[in-house]
Amino acid sequence: MLSYSVSSQLGLDMEELQDMEEDAGLGNGGLGRLAACFLDSMATLGLAAYGYGIRYEFGIFNQKVVNGWQVEEADDWLRYGNPWEKARPEYMRPVHFYGRVEHNPDGVKWVDTQVILALPYDTPVPGYRNNIVNTMRLWSAKAPCEFHLKDFNVGGYIQAVLDKNLAENISRVLYPNDNFFEGKELRLKQEYFVVAATLQDIIRRFKASKFGSTEVVRMDLTTLPDKVRQLGSSLFHVNTLDCREHSTQFVSYLVVNGVAQIHSDIIKDTVFKDFYDVDPQKFQNKTNGITPRRWLVMCNPGLAEVIAERIGEDYIRDLSQLKSLLKFVDDDALIRDIAKVKQENKMKFAVLLEEQCNVKINPNSMFDVQVKRIHEYKRQLLNCLHIITLYNRIKKEPNKAWTPRTIMIGGKAAPGYHTAKMIIKLITAIGEVVNNDSVVGDRLKVIFLENYRVTLAEKVIPAADLSEQISTAGTEASGTGNMKFMLNGALTIGTMDGANVEMAEEAGEENLFIFGMRVKDVEALDKKGYDAMEYYNRIPELKQVIDQISGGFFSPGEPDQFKDIVKMLMRHDRFKVFADYEDYIKCQEKVSALYKVCITKKTSNVSVYVR
Repeated sequence: MLSYSVSSQLGLDMEELQDMEEDAGLGNGGLGRLAACFLDSMATLGLAAYGYGIRYEFGIFNQKVVNGWQVEEADDWLRYGNPWEKARPEYMRPVHFYGRVEHNPDGVKWVDTQVILALPYDTPVPGYRNNIVNTMRLWSAKAPCEFHLKDFNVGGYIQAVLDKNLAENISRVLYPNDNFFEGKELRLKQEYFVVAATLQDIIRRFKASKFGSTEVVRMDLTTLPDKVRQLGSSLFHVNTLDCREHSTQFVSYLVVNGVAQIHSDIIKDTVFKDFYDVDPQKFQNKTNGITPRRWLVMCNPGLAEVIAERIGEDYIRDLSQLKSLLKFVDDDALIRDIAKVKQENKMKFAVLLEEQCNVKINPNSMFDVQVKRIHEYKRQLLNCLHIITLYNRIKKEPNKAWTPRTIMIGGKAAPGYHTAKMIIKLITAIGEVVNNDSVVGDRLKVIFLENYRVTLAEKVIPAADLSEQISTAGTEASGTGNMKFMLNGALTIGTMDGANVEMAEEAGEENLFIFGMRVKDVEALDKKGYDAMEYYNRIPELKQVIDQISGGFFSPGEPDQFKDIVKMLMRHDRFKVFADYEDYIKCQEKVSALYKVCITKKTSNVSVYVR
């Protein structure tokens, strides 16, 4: 990469260059990002590791919002090439599809298959200041050169070329579903393609590696498990008993883990209870994490520097050293420096919003942020109910000294997920009303952050005051956005779900705004039967909000526009939004009160958190 001094000599602005670079959006939600964090950490720790995946020609779609509706555009991220990758045709591997099995005296053969070549592209993954570089290898599907040559002789040339394109469709596009099984043949072929190519490559590298042996090529695979371990960034469903019957040696290396303690407990108690009862030692917990190199040092250099001035730079490799900051808990200079960095980040993001979205916000308001995939279980709808409640309260008492808030919600909806798309439309409709109400002014603004992606996350997370992690208890496996916000000094309002639980244990529950049902409460309510109407009739403010949505207050031109959302909330809401509404509103009142104290004392929420 060009150094800042060289780039300036060439008349180039480094930040502009960085902003021009396309995101490699090769995963959905937090899972793809988690895998990238794994790679960074393994390189920084000096672990010899490869990352494998598919080199999708089109990654996660670009999101446009047109008249409040999500519109998907193709993510042609490779249109100008990718300077960081190198094609490695010498390591191309064949992957077989279809065909049939023949049984003969020589054994069993798989014949008449369709062969697709997996062409690897390597991207370097550098460790942090340790002169170690690992590799991410992404597979691209290519048709063999000799495809259907016989067709050329009978005038089938055009069809042969079209068939070639069909073969290469395997790596054409990422399926844009998050936390949802896609039962499509192409998706299955993608999964098989990456696994088959990767396993062949692992075995090839094992055979070609000497590991201190004088052999040129290793043909004996008995020591393979000693040299190779596989990590997955999602839960693999393994039929342990069947595996044991076939190979006790192989199954000894199989484990099942959740990605936060609460998730691991649910797996043992319900999802795989029978397997756990038979083989409990196979079940572990591995709580997800994030890399502080990207999610603090790179995206928030001001805060990283303030910390380094007090405790040195070793924390960048070992976040447990942040505990050393506790001795500065009453240090006014530290509190002042952190507050200054936060305000600078907010000012910077406010300028970005004005330039790119033509939206003006109050940088002294509380930046209340919920950014993640749009899904019913993540409960962006609960956030919407709070926004409308707050709006109604301001309208009722316009002369009261309200704590100003800018509420930002961002995230993509899977293209076929109708309810999620309706949620985006509702958010934007609420924003239209709230943002144009002169009585409310800049005390409440509602912004939908279009096309949420890694590069936008790197800008909004350092600017956030409040992190919304409000999924129904027992539904979020872990979450990693919660960690990114906390690392950058935002306080968390959330349920005891996913990694929020461990965050509360680590920081002290009194330092988070915890509300709502716990897993046991959700289970009890399921047994009793969740009745949304009971909450609707009992809580006047909730009734008012729902009546406004259903009555067309936010869609005057089309009063029935949100009837499907209201119907879902009232009749078949699996995620029990109303059950947590009252506690959520009360908790948000505590948030407002604390922020007002912080502003009054000209300090930051971070100092309150450290205390």
